Amino acid sequence: MLVVRELISAEQIRHGVAQLAADINHYYRQRPLTLLGVMTGSLVLVADVIRQLEIPVRVGVIQARSYRGGATTPGELAVRDGYLPDVQGRHVLVMDDIYDTGRTLAGLYEYLRPLKPASLRSAVLLRKQGRQQVPLEPDYVVFDIPDVFVVGYGLDYQDQYRHLAYVAALEPQDFQQFQE
Repeated sequence: MLVVRELISAEQIRHGVAQLAADINHYYRQRPLTLLGVMTGSLVLVADVIRQLEIPVRVGVIQARSYRGGATTPGELAVRDGYLPDVQGRHVLVMDDIYDTGRTLAGLYEYLRPLKPASLRSAVLLRKQGRQQVPLEPDYVVFDIPDVFVVGYGLDYQDQYRHLAYVAALEPQDFQQFQE
């Protein structure tokens, strides 16, 4: 059985998500918003945020993957937009679970800009310190974390741990269990 080290408690997440929703409400001030959740890690965050929004909101999803299988470092970005609503002329907020190198967010901005949204902003639950490879920064960051591999609150390792109500770090020895 794996022992994971809790980094951010469920209570801290509740408070952080409430503040994020308040900030979004304040910024958009009754302007209609299209919120795009980046599959699959952001689903828990998106669900918790939209229940606290007091603005007109339309929800869509887009899949952007750079981690595959047992990988713990990002690879080439693949985008799937089968559930992407029309964003032309709409205020769009891209919501993702983690900002690591920044390549996923930059790639999504590159993909979405030609679709002509009225505005394009981003929100992430976690920003991993010291890993950024692009100048683009998220507009909203709930928590900054050290450079560790994290799971929980929607984040996974080989489709495990998404269900945790908190964010935890997997230690290097934890990965060995999946290789045996």
